Amino acid sequence: MRVADFDFELPQDLIAQYPLPERDQARMMVVDRTSGQISHRYFHELSAFVSPGDLLVLNNTKVLRARLFGHRLGTTADPRTRKSSISSPIEILLVKEIQPSLWKVLVRPGRKMRVGEIVVFGEGELRGEVVSREEFGLRSIRFECAGDLMQTIQSLGHVPLPPYIRREDVPADAADYQTVYARQIGAVAAPTAGLHFTEALLNRLQSKGVGRCEITLHVGLGTFRPIHVEEVEQHLMHSEWYEIPAVAARKISETRRDGGRIVAVGTTAVRTLEHVARESCGDIPASRGETDLFIYPGFPFKVVSTLITNFHLPRSTLLMLVAAFAGKDLVLKSYRCAIRERYRFFSYGDAMLIL
Repeated sequence: MRVADFDFELPQDLIAQYPLPERDQARMMVVDRTSGQISHRYFHELSAFVSPGDLLVLNNTKVLRARLFGHRLGTTADPRTRKSSISSPIEILLVKEIQPSLWKVLVRPGRKMRVGEIVVFGEGELRGEVVSREEFGLRSIRFECAGDLMQTIQSLGHVPLPPYIRREDVPADAADYQTVYARQIGAVAAPTAGLHFTEALLNRLQSKGVGRCEITLHVGLGTFRPIHVEEVEQHLMHSEWYEIPAVAARKISETRRDGGRIVAVGTTAVRTLEHVARESCGDIPASRGETDLFIYPGFPFKVVSTLITNFHLPRSTLLMLVAAFAGKDLVLKSYRCAIRERYRFFSYGDAMLIL
């Protein structure tokens, strides 16, 4: 299967640079997989498309202020270098915590970033030493600070907006780029399908008898890394950490037993559920671990019956997952329709509900 088969032309002015003032006022394209029908609604109308006994599965990961700006001091190998004045600026994106104080990171500019180099952040409150070079251009950095590391990172870091949002983060992004149910800190990107929910909408759905449960998948490079191969099957995903608590596993099992629909809010929820189902003969037990599951057309879904998602990048693994769920031809037809109707694309954009 060719990656080029998932390409499309997107006008740049359809890439949302800011969220709407009200989350649930986003437009919602409704796609029926059985009939192929496409209709146009608003997200606050979601309750018209779910039923009592259905279950929303929400990814409660919370975005870390993962973008850090610092300066290189040099390497630890030469004491004279360590005493040198602060030199070239550098940007670091935290990608994945390996162990306490040790993180995999992306570095820009990073080509000359050597093992042993020291980077300082802020007024010296935080320091990091490059301890190894990793695959895909990553580095491992060991951080040290006088106080709590996570609090220090949160105080110095910036919201890691995706590169297609062509502006620096502003204070409002600290709240806008989190779901209203974000609790478990550790993601470097938001599970953006969930950005459309408000507390009021969740309460209306609950009053209707629609259940909800929370799982966690810390969104990382596995979700957003570009594809650099020509054949889809050759692409390798980064692994991402997930957890399905016992209460969520019980609700999912009860909903399936009673004939309700599992409504996955976002591609990250899909990957978590389908990974665990593959590992557990179709069941969803309480579990935690890492997944590098890559879902593309031909994938046999075992759990998810309805999907809420956003509009995704051309040639991306996210678009391929949606195409696997709804069919490539129908999804690309829907995207062409979205462009004609001037839907807003990507993280701060509009929503798609696939029934």
